[in-house]
Amino acid sequence: MFTVEQIEQAHLKVKSGADFPKYIQEIKQLGVVAFETWVDDSHTEYFGDNNFETQSLPQYAPLTIADESNKELFTHYLKIHQQGQTDYFTFCQHCAETGIEKWFVSLDTMLCTYFDKVGKNILEEKIPS
Repeated sequence: MFTVEQIEQAHLKVKSGADFPKYIQEIKQLGVVAFETWVDDSHTEYFGDNNFETQSLPQYAPLTIADESNKELFTHYLKIHQQGQTDYFTFCQHCAETGIEKWFVSLDTMLCTYFDKVGKNILEEKIPS
């Protein structure tokens, strides 16, 4: 199975949201089938075959997640991040500001779903191959 260290090595190549599809392909090859990232400190739970799970450590000091989500502003921030205009930490700050608590990525369906604090699906998007 894969290790958090292998995933972190792949993640080091990500400079902006524009690099996300390549990252997804690389960790998929490692055996990751899904992962869930929590915006407050960017710890991530990774899932593999046969109920395999592992988790990364927090990546930064905790952010405060807004109680109310703002889908319109979040969508704007996501687009500029995907265009390479922001780095990962800035994107996480924007997520917190707009009430995004976590995102869940399924590598089987190639979907990334963003959720607010009450578990409401705020946005679902297809990950480009």
